[in-house]
Amino acid sequence: MPDTPSPRLLRVALPLPLPRLFDYRAPHGGEAGDGDIGRRVRVPFGPRELVGVVAQVGPAQDDAPDLRDALALLDDGPLLHGELLASLHWLSRYTHAPLGEVLATALPAALRRGEPLPDTHAWAWRLTEAGATARSGLRRGSRPRRLAELLGEGARDERGLDEGVLGARMDDWRTAARALLARGLVERVAVPASAQVPVPQAGPVPNAEQQAAIDAVRAARGFAPMLLDGVTGSGKTEVYLHAIADCLARGRQALVLVPEIGLTPQLLQRFRTRLGVPIHASHSGLNDGERARTWAAAWRGEARVIVGTRSAVFTPLPDAGLVIVDEEHDASYKQQDGIRYHARDFALVRGKALEVPVLLGSATPSLETLHNAGAGRYACLRLGRRAGEAMPPSVRVVDVRKRALEAGLSLQMLDAIRAALAAGGQVLVFRNRRGYAPVLLCHDCGWSAQCPRCGTPEVGRPMTVHAHGKRLQCHHCGHRKPAPLACPDCASLALQPQGVGTERIEEVLAAKFGDVPVLRIDRGSTQRKDALERLLATFGTQPGILVGTQMLAKGHDLPNLTLVCVVGVDEGLFSADFRSHEKLAQLLIQVAGRAGRAQRAGEVLLQTHHPDHPLLATLIAGGYHAFAGDELALREAAGFPPFAHLALLRAESRHAEPPLAFLRAARQQIEAVAGPHDAPAIELNGPMPAPMPRRAGVHRAQLLLSAGDRRRLHAVLDAALPALSALPEARRVRWSLDVDPVDLY
Repeated sequence: MPDTPSPRLLRVALPLPLPRLFDYRAPHGGEAGDGDIGRRVRVPFGPRELVGVVAQVGPAQDDAPDLRDALALLDDGPLLHGELLASLHWLSRYTHAPLGEVLATALPAALRRGEPLPDTHAWAWRLTEAGATARSGLRRGSRPRRLAELLGEGARDERGLDEGVLGARMDDWRTAARALLARGLVERVAVPASAQVPVPQAGPVPNAEQQAAIDAVRAARGFAPMLLDGVTGSGKTEVYLHAIADCLARGRQALVLVPEIGLTPQLLQRFRTRLGVPIHASHSGLNDGERARTWAAAWRGEARVIVGTRSAVFTPLPDAGLVIVDEEHDASYKQQDGIRYHARDFALVRGKALEVPVLLGSATPSLETLHNAGAGRYACLRLGRRAGEAMPPSVRVVDVRKRALEAGLSLQMLDAIRAALAAGGQVLVFRNRRGYAPVLLCHDCGWSAQCPRCGTPEVGRPMTVHAHGKRLQCHHCGHRKPAPLACPDCASLALQPQGVGTERIEEVLAAKFGDVPVLRIDRGSTQRKDALERLLATFGTQPGILVGTQMLAKGHDLPNLTLVCVVGVDEGLFSADFRSHEKLAQLLIQVAGRAGRAQRAGEVLLQTHHPDHPLLATLIAGGYHAFAGDELALREAAGFPPFAHLALLRAESRHAEPPLAFLRAARQQIEAVAGPHDAPAIELNGPMPAPMPRRAGVHRAQLLLSAGDRRRLHAVLDAALPALSALPEARRVRWSLDVDPVDLY
């Protein structure tokens, strides 16, 4: 009598920090099959229930323990399949992260919780019969009256007006809609997602450089990585728009990644106006339901253009035609906790798997991207001049040595601000440090306010002064407390804020230039949804001053901005981070590019105590590419990326010794795996305290691995990591691995 085949089991990837799959029987005594791979499943796990993804199916092992039944398969078919599932398996292998955590990261929060794939119809609003009759009786000029009239204009369409159309035609229409809904004058109705789209509008005629770039993207077939290297104001977005329009004409989907939420509303509106299709957004400013609907619409092939931040790189693309990464150099594309992936690099991996072009755009490309372009791995499309009649701004270095400063501003800078305002222009004062002042100091005894959760006896961490001197806040862990009225050490009343932040600069400029608006743009002033967009809208085109951090250095188009003043260049000139000069050069070029983007000439003032520093001299004389050439030569000589490949092993604990003990044991394991013959191939540095050795009460240490060969580095990590997990010292720390780290902090 033939042996009865063993029933097939579900091998489930669960969102746990364990590099293994978990076996379960199919729910209700059913049979597991290959069609279950990629489906979400709810399973018992100890006393809990977890939602995971079926990663494999297979026969039970003869010596398998008594297994539990899965509770339910949550999807009718695979939710993750094809290219996306294969790419996520690759990401798990590359980052050496558990597959269950990688798959959970790729899903919107609502789907991770086991909620069903949401409907993706759109919503529209229309007048009820009562509303059509009563709208003329609403108060003239009120928002409800304006909305009722707008809906009345669209009354010929029984489906009403789509919410996206309403958002484009009326600000804050939702408040008016709720008021009318409460009175029974309007109703909200579900409509097909593509029922209403704006009529596409023509844009400017591309110049010769733009047209050459557009033609190159259109001609690309299959996987084609391309760098769109364009100076600020050169019209990279126009190239994107033409490339996406061609993608849509071929019946394909386009994914556009942007680095900041603040850039998304402006870009969405421009894309809607020009492309004439619904634009789907995906970023952390949306609620869980909105993000899940965008993901589901893309999964069903309904969303044709998706614009999002870092996590949007996990969007399903069944009809993929183009992937764009705007401001590809930006560090925010790197996830700094959990699964430490780089969205730009994963976009390239997905583009190769999907066999579609990937367009990387930047005015200041990362050195890794420039190196790849120089080696011929990426095609390079160059936009060397500004679009239209705009000219690059002039740049001047302001030497402030032995000069009087007021809130960090020199008299020369204040005079330049006054002249720019008198000429009807707008001014951006850039200071990449928010708050009122970086530290609170006692003038009599030297005491300073330190964070009790981040400082150590050897290395203190000052708390930043906020709220015009009334509150102290740590920008590393978020700890807050009121500023003391007297010095805790000597009881002196001579407590003085030292240094300047954006709040203090705003205060001084508002006092000096009271006849023009002075707006502060930083994390503190833009916490509410769409706050940045609203602040810039109120700023308008009249003369005024913007005081801001790096949020204003990215992508914002301010046509009347004629003067950019950069305060505090010096902090980035001297740093232990080997990437510090690259980051500073990118920041200076990006913020300088905000000036003179229309017909009016622009000027940039760089205020520094080191006017002869080689970085500043190179940037001013030769621009970003001259700096990049010099910096790449230094990186090659020093053995830093892109000429080496790094992995950073981090460990942390409430006590100082366990992280170092774990990393010492980890180093021994890695050296044993690598073997003495590989000593030149794998270089180990550490263990050592992290540059910030204590944060939020946790002591931190790190071990850096460097290799000239990427495959050899990953082979050593593959062999060593199981042994690291089994170390007794590993149970006393929290540890993680960061492949291709951006910040060695």
